[in-house]
Amino acid sequence: MRAFVFPGQGSQVVGMGRELAEAFPAARHLFQEVDDALSEHLSRLIFEGPEADLTLTQNAQPALMAVSLAVVRVLGAEGGLKFGQHVSFVAGHSLGEYSALAASGSLALGDTARLLRKRGLAMQQAVPVGEGAMAALLGAELDQAREIAAAAAEGEVCDVANDNAPGQVVLSGHAGAVERAMKLAPERGIRRAILLPVSAPFHCALMKPAADVMAEALAEINFAPAVIPHVANVTAAPVREPMRTRALLVEQVTAMVRWRESVLAMKAEGVDTMIEIGAGKVLTGLIRRIDREIATSSVLLPAEVEAFLKTL
Repeated sequence: MRAFVFPGQGSQVVGMGRELAEAFPAARHLFQEVDDALSEHLSRLIFEGPEADLTLTQNAQPALMAVSLAVVRVLGAEGGLKFGQHVSFVAGHSLGEYSALAASGSLALGDTARLLRKRGLAMQQAVPVGEGAMAALLGAELDQAREIAAAAAEGEVCDVANDNAPGQVVLSGHAGAVERAMKLAPERGIRRAILLPVSAPFHCALMKPAADVMAEALAEINFAPAVIPHVANVTAAPVREPMRTRALLVEQVTAMVRWRESVLAMKAEGVDTMIEIGAGKVLTGLIRRIDREIATSSVLLPAEVEAFLKTL
């Protein structure tokens, strides 16, 4: 059984998807649809940069979605890929959850692009630059990270933002609290604490203003009935119901991304193969750390498309 997984912020790179667009008309059309939805040339920024602009949260989020959806569109056009027949589950890391929902037909492409632009702006504006931070605790398990976050908070916000894989947990919150957590980490037996180069403290209580913006935006969006379930970041469980999906996307802005549990939940449902669709190989690496029995690969380049289509 196969699942498609979709990357989150940090996987963006200038030029991603360009070879795909040059090789396949379906990809070119997809990028044009996203440009039209946003009334701007996002595809030019994706293909040519500058990197500083592509990295901005409000650009990176719709850009990564566009690249992932271009791959899905090509797989459908070139190989007749069908969700429900060739793919049984979808899941995405943070913004990748929107890509997953768009890929499987729950969200319209234009709506997804506009939602992610709004989400990126709202997340960036929720906390003034410099007031928040995120740090990865390498060698930490979830319970250890929670204990460190609680000890470091001292009245400020310090939450677990991502449970990515065994030995990789991310904290998010006020900059001072995250710095205290990083100092505590070695004393608690954590191998290494790394400050992440992010512009805002994602997936923590400080994102509440952004969650409010997304609640309003998502209330106006029509969700189609799911062809296949997606495994939600917030619950690490399969979801099909549109109303439940909408509520979880709002909650996701402030809640922990339960990626490790999500991968194990899909395996428990019978998934033995997970394909990373779009830019980078971050999720592929995490999945291998979570469970080496799961077969993994990634699809973005034309040669990877051709190789994958031979497996259908």
